[in-house]
Amino acid sequence: MEKREKTAVSGRGEELRSQLGRVIELSVPAILAEISSMAMQYIDAAMVGSLGANASASIGLVSTSTWLMGGLCISVATGFSVQTAHLIGAGRLEDARDVLRQALLAALAVGLLLCAAGVAVSGWLPVWLGGEEAILADASSYFLIYACALPAVQMRQLSGSMLQCSGNMKTPSMLNALMCGLDVVFNWLLIFPDHHIPFLGITIPGAEMGVAGAALGTALAEWVTAILMLSAVCLRSPKLKLTPGGRWKLTPQCAAAAAKIAVPMAFEHTVLCGAQIASTKIVAPLGTVSIAANSLAVTAESLCYLPGYGVAAAATTLVGQSLGAKRKDLARRYARLSVLLAVVLMGAAAVLMFAAAPAVFALLTPDMAVRELGVRVLRIEAFAEPLYAVSIAAAGALRGAGDTLIPSLLNLASMWGVRITAASLLAPRLGLTGVWLAMCGELCVRGILFLVRLLREKWLEHAMEIG
Repeated sequence: MEKREKTAVSGRGEELRSQLGRVIELSVPAILAEISSMAMQYIDAAMVGSLGANASASIGLVSTSTWLMGGLCISVATGFSVQTAHLIGAGRLEDARDVLRQALLAALAVGLLLCAAGVAVSGWLPVWLGGEEAILADASSYFLIYACALPAVQMRQLSGSMLQCSGNMKTPSMLNALMCGLDVVFNWLLIFPDHHIPFLGITIPGAEMGVAGAALGTALAEWVTAILMLSAVCLRSPKLKLTPGGRWKLTPQCAAAAAKIAVPMAFEHTVLCGAQIASTKIVAPLGTVSIAANSLAVTAESLCYLPGYGVAAAATTLVGQSLGAKRKDLARRYARLSVLLAVVLMGAAAVLMFAAAPAVFALLTPDMAVRELGVRVLRIEAFAEPLYAVSIAAAGALRGAGDTLIPSLLNLASMWGVRITAASLLAPRLGLTGVWLAMCGELCVRGILFLVRLLREKWLEHAMEIG
């Protein structure tokens, strides 16, 4: 009897290690993809920053709007890719390919619609956002060129999500890294004047387009990567490679399932971008030092939460495939393991961030006042990272079950009910420190809300059934 019990315990331990290994296996490429995506934003900021403050401000003015457009693309991609994960888990590969076919046409239509909307408002958007006269033209041209790349952004997001939900995390990671490299090359050629390479004895002509060159470089990188990503999923994916025939016309069932996931996610992205705009307006009256410290601290903190988003992508895949295979017990375990892994990774990153904050700001700025304030607020945020990790990873697991409405409402209540309210009250009294205390408290509240949602398991009881 005792021997059998030891064998059973050993077997369960081995199974748990195997599942944790699967979470890590899928998380690592996704984390690298998140880092490469963030790196591309830093590349644009650094290259354009060399052109002067007005050039950086023109991109910064419309950055929230570009994030919103990108978030809407992610929402559409997730609406279809989660269905694919369920069908692959159920072994219904031909049905999964049908979803891919329908998703390609639907996503292309959405991408073109977003492109048309972006082009239409590009001339007015910087004015609506309150930009100064000196930066309006550059901000408008940047957003116009970005809008023209939105079909590529949409197709890249869809293809990458489909590959991830089929269990292939490496290909999207590699292609996103390639996109960063292309962005550097295209920006180098398009932003600056002629480039002389001494050891080759040649001069490469540059377009010297400035801010518009940065937008065009990013757009070209997006288009090239989108084509490569599409070919990877449609022509080479073992599970999703398209064959002649199949269903291309969007069915009511597929459209309804996609909308059930995508619409709440789109609402969530809109809410978060609105809250970011409100937060920026709260910080703006605090002065130049506070604005600079806030911007640099946000940049520095991003390195802490990127691992969480990578784990969340893995959780979406694993939970979705487990539910497709009718294994709710496995979905529960993957969800909890993903949250645990995210907490460990982001907790470790928070400790490192707390210790290295002075060195980080020494690299980011020579201004001692900005350094001192930036270190102070960044260290405040370190205490929120473990619970922030819970909210990120739990949201990824819930998406795998098609549960996006309640998480979007939780984000709405947390961001506007806690962060913005507290920041507006604390900023006049404590300055930027008060804003980051409000942020820290809100992230902790959000983590607790998502943890309760995950552990109550109503999402598991009512997980989306893919027909």
